Amino acid sequence: MATKPFRPSYETCSEVTDFCPVRATTLGYFPNEGVNAFLAAAFGLAAITTLVFGIWKRTWGYSLAVASGCILECAGYVGRVLLASNPWNGSAFKTQIVAIILGPTLVCVGLYLTLRHAVLALNPGLSRVAPRAYPLFFVPADVSCLVIQAIGGGIAAAAGRDKIDLLQHGNRTVIAGICLQVVVLGLFGGLSGEFLWRVRAWVKSGEAPEGDQGVRLWSNGKFRLFLYAMLGAYSALLIRCVYRIAEMAGGWGNHIMQDEPSFVVLESFMILIASGLLAGFPPGVFFPQMSHSPKVKGVVAGEEVRQDGASSSETEKAAV
Repeated sequence: MATKPFRPSYETCSEVTDFCPVRATTLGYFPNEGVNAFLAAAFGLAAITTLVFGIWKRTWGYSLAVASGCILECAGYVGRVLLASNPWNGSAFKTQIVAIILGPTLVCVGLYLTLRHAVLALNPGLSRVAPRAYPLFFVPADVSCLVIQAIGGGIAAAAGRDKIDLLQHGNRTVIAGICLQVVVLGLFGGLSGEFLWRVRAWVKSGEAPEGDQGVRLWSNGKFRLFLYAMLGAYSALLIRCVYRIAEMAGGWGNHIMQDEPSFVVLESFMILIASGLLAGFPPGVFFPQMSHSPKVKGVVAGEEVRQDGASSSETEKAAV
């Protein structure tokens, strides 16, 4: 009876040998230990920073989502550090695959939550839809993208290397989930950009009542920095998703997936940039209207009162 030829896999290999070469792994290389250790530490720092500001300024939903995403990213790159010494470490491989797929989805949730509060604070009347509809649509849509990718990954894992047709179906399902995520991000960007454009036109038209809080917020330097940070995070997340489509298009172990420099630049650093911006420009400091604390929101009102007082004093002095 003929024996089946030996095929290296995570079930039959436990370390790199002549029969289990590194090129036979899904990644096809020894991950760079230094780069991945740096990424794990950076995501850990971003998670801690987000949690500290979230607890201090009481921005619960935003901070929990972003911090959870950063923690998953940290776990994923710890897995890649372990793969640097043994690419056939099956547990580390599964950890980095799952965590690095899940992490960006939660980071996106933090981004989606900002739009509702921005609409409420600037001018709800200029929004195409009710402010509460934004998180009710985008958060479940983002989670749906994740579920589709998870189903595709499960199909691909069950297929192994022998059931080619089933493996291809799994790959296509993963790509469908990522494509849907790009569509959701694109819709979010379109609605956000259109709303902000309408706010800008409204402010410039002079139709806003004198002393309107939305106009003051639009002119606030901290809020402008917050908007630029959100734009940077959005752009980085979108670039990452487009890269993921190209990476998965050739199936598991294709030449793009086995190119670490492109992965580090277009996946790792894009998510790090997004997470760093969301952590470094916390809404509790730059956009206090997102806080659940009346005290934090009161600081904004107090600043407006002081500005009004200063303006009145200047007017009185000019009149004298």
